[in-house]
Amino acid sequence: MLREQSKERIILGIDPGTAVMGYGLVSEVKSKISLITLGVVKMDHLDDHPLKLKRIFEKTTALIDQYQPDCLAIEAPFYGKNIQVMLKLGRAQGVAMAAALSRNMPIFEYSPRKIKQSITGNGNATKEQVAAMLQSLLNFTETPQFLDATDGLAVAVCHSFQRVSNNGNTKTYSGWEAFVKDNPRKLKR
Repeated sequence: MLREQSKERIILGIDPGTAVMGYGLVSEVKSKISLITLGVVKMDHLDDHPLKLKRIFEKTTALIDQYQPDCLAIEAPFYGKNIQVMLKLGRAQGVAMAAALSRNMPIFEYSPRKIKQSITGNGNATKEQVAAMLQSLLNFTETPQFLDATDGLAVAVCHSFQRVSNNGNTKTYSGWEAFVKDNPRKLKR
């Protein structure tokens, strides 16, 4: 937990899935964040659910071993109409969490709505809107083949924003103008 509270840290964000798992890593130095990498793990070619879970575990531990992140931020699906889909997503999330736990990493969960809200200011934003805002915030122009990659990155950035916004400052704003003045990096130009 000590590195989680330090002025420099690396955050691994994961958007769990059993067909495609998105991930993103960011470096945070004080309140400045920068992109390390983002990508996807495709598993749609695997028919066996346990093999997909094994692949999630192996890729997550490989990312942890390669980049040495200080924490895992993960999207937690809280609602779904299809119970079987939710069960599979829960397993995927659990396996990614187990990989982090096997490396003694702290884990932070965020709802999809919370992630979208922190990135775009709109909890109902589309995947495309989230991706566009991340490209603006982190100054990258590559368009990932799968939006799952930017979804994973969004979880990492969301976690970074939580610490920045919870740094002991419980500041309130009288309107958008005051907020924008104090948060210029959240503007899309």
